[in-house]
Amino acid sequence: MNLTDHQIQILPDGTLSVPNTVTVPFITGDGIGAEITPAMQQVIDQAVKSAYAGQRQILWKEVPAGQHAFDTLGTYLPDETLKAFADYHIGIKGPLTTPVGGGIRSLNVAMRQGLDLYVCLRPVRWFKGVESPVKHPERVNMVVFRENTEDIYAGIEWKAASPEAKRFYEFLHDEMGVTKVRFPETSAFGVKPVSEEGSKRLIKAACQYAIQQGSKHVTLVHKGNIMKFTEGGFKNWGYELAEQDFKGQIRMDDCICDAFLQNALIKPEAYDVIATMNLNGDYVSDMLAAQVGGIGISPGANINYEAGRAIFEATHGTAPDLAGKNQANPCSIILSAVMMLDHMGWHEAANKVTQAIESTFGQGYATADLARFMDQGKPLGTKEFATALCQEM
Repeated sequence: MNLTDHQIQILPDGTLSVPNTVTVPFITGDGIGAEITPAMQQVIDQAVKSAYAGQRQILWKEVPAGQHAFDTLGTYLPDETLKAFADYHIGIKGPLTTPVGGGIRSLNVAMRQGLDLYVCLRPVRWFKGVESPVKHPERVNMVVFRENTEDIYAGIEWKAASPEAKRFYEFLHDEMGVTKVRFPETSAFGVKPVSEEGSKRLIKAACQYAIQQGSKHVTLVHKGNIMKFTEGGFKNWGYELAEQDFKGQIRMDDCICDAFLQNALIKPEAYDVIATMNLNGDYVSDMLAAQVGGIGISPGANINYEAGRAIFEATHGTAPDLAGKNQANPCSIILSAVMMLDHMGWHEAANKVTQAIESTFGQGYATADLARFMDQGKPLGTKEFATALCQEM
């Protein structure tokens, strides 16, 4: 059977054409990846089977990355893996080890930049029954669009006291007239690139999403009061885009990042879709996740809407202390797979998983990390929790 028959195709208008039998490349992941990824596949397969009575299915295609890839192939991120994600336009991954002491700074960043996945999409909502540190977690219902390819995550920096740092400072001082570096001899330096094109494509995606979801409200979160040309540029380009391309369709406002972090605790219901830069988005999405139960139940995706590529992922780490113990919480990667189903247009299957999680949590069943904080919580192992979700469907 020709695998091209099972590939998602991008239509001329940019929408996806998804066959009833579709191949999805996946990375198992390091540490607890070996447990949570099979649990996710079990749940998603059951949801698809239940929703479509066997008329649709996913063919899972494993591709290498992470520690296992390095041990067997000598590289943490083989070219064939990036090619598979590009060719099939979709994929999902478990948590990956970040190499220590040189090489790739971060496998996640390398994939995002290698495939130009410029949107990090992080929906944040609360599930009834999950313990939260805030009084009203049900008021938190936001979607964060975090720019994925620029800002300080571009990795342009020089070590303190290195020849490169010395040359960079000399350029700043001698050529650009910069005199504000207080301790130039011992300073490290970094460059923060923020472009009009990169900002506008991210904000455009947030606006289109807000219109599709019916909220029509986008908040630009930035630190433009201090970084006037980078983060201030992001804000200005956002308003410019809204005026040119979405006039009358979007209600856009903005908020300084530190004020937003406060407001999101005090009045989270005031926000719907957030568009922000890379570093701010890292802080914001994890803080919001903490309000609804933690990163263990927070899904995420990295998307290039223009090229039609998307990788969905567990948003947490490899948790090596839990590996092999059947204790890991698979909800992050399961909910990321729900996002994947929605991205494919398989909404019926996505809804079945969400409803199963709501019902299972409502009965007090969860993995130990969540169950111990629930009223009459009943802890389940990783495998048992996946089975419980399947039984709900």
